Amino acid sequence: MSNSSSISEFLLLAFADTRELQLLHFGLFLGIYLAALLGNGLILTAVACDHRLHTPMYFFLLNLALLDLGCISTTLPKAMANALWDTRAISYQGCAAQVFYFLFFISAELYVLTIMAYDRYVAICKPLHYGSLVGSRACAQMAAAAWGSGFLNAVLHTATTFSLPLCQGNAVDQFFCEIPQILKLSCSDVYLREVGALVFSVSLGFGCFVFIVVSYVQILRAVLRMPSEQGRHKAFSTCLPHLAVVSLFVSTAMFAYLKPPSISSPSLDLLLAVLYVVVPPAVNPLIYSMRNQELKATLKKMILVVIFT
Repeated sequence: MSNSSSISEFLLLAFADTRELQLLHFGLFLGIYLAALLGNGLILTAVACDHRLHTPMYFFLLNLALLDLGCISTTLPKAMANALWDTRAISYQGCAAQVFYFLFFISAELYVLTIMAYDRYVAICKPLHYGSLVGSRACAQMAAAAWGSGFLNAVLHTATTFSLPLCQGNAVDQFFCEIPQILKLSCSDVYLREVGALVFSVSLGFGCFVFIVVSYVQILRAVLRMPSEQGRHKAFSTCLPHLAVVSLFVSTAMFAYLKPPSISSPSLDLLLAVLYVVVPPAVNPLIYSMRNQELKATLKKMILVVIFT
């Protein structure tokens, strides 16, 4: 029986078997990665440079952009490098680092999305108390709690997973190091500890999802009671992008992890992972900029400055 200490590298799932398709996937994901870098980079620059965007909503959007950049940068560059150089290998230490950073960013992103739902709830349902409930100090504390919770969650799962003995080979059925796929390589009943930790994290994530749903039910009720059509339109304009981002992120992640084992396959798992790991960081900036007039105006001004200077 071999254990994890005897494994020096893991073999990730390849996107394709032929060289032509590997290069095609490399080009496709390079385009997506550059789009994510550009879109989130523009949002970071716009929020940082325009004092009109120094509000709680844009502060949390800045945090979301940072987390999106971290999440996609943790998984996609290694997958692109493997496709370009026709290899599947990732070192043991690299795999552990990938698990840690992916969990860190993805957990913190869910918490930030939950905080953003709370921010919209207070802004629409309790506007008179907005300054006291979502002040600058409260925003900093909530953001720190989201990042800190993501860090602790990542440490817990990474330490537990990589302390397990592995004797089922070193082939990971995913294009990045993912805990459920690594657990399949375990040969010890100790993996039940990690399963228990995963159940706890899934329950916590489901709690965040329920909080978001309840917040938006209250928001919808408040918006429908607004007498002004302009007020309703403005409220929907600030809420719909966030709701779209949450729906894309949560629906694909929940289906990926909660789907019945009977319909599971490497190809389906690969597709779902791309949908919740790669796609959201690339499309989130587009979603937020489409209906947000303030952000759109700032981005247009930045682009014009770049063009005419």
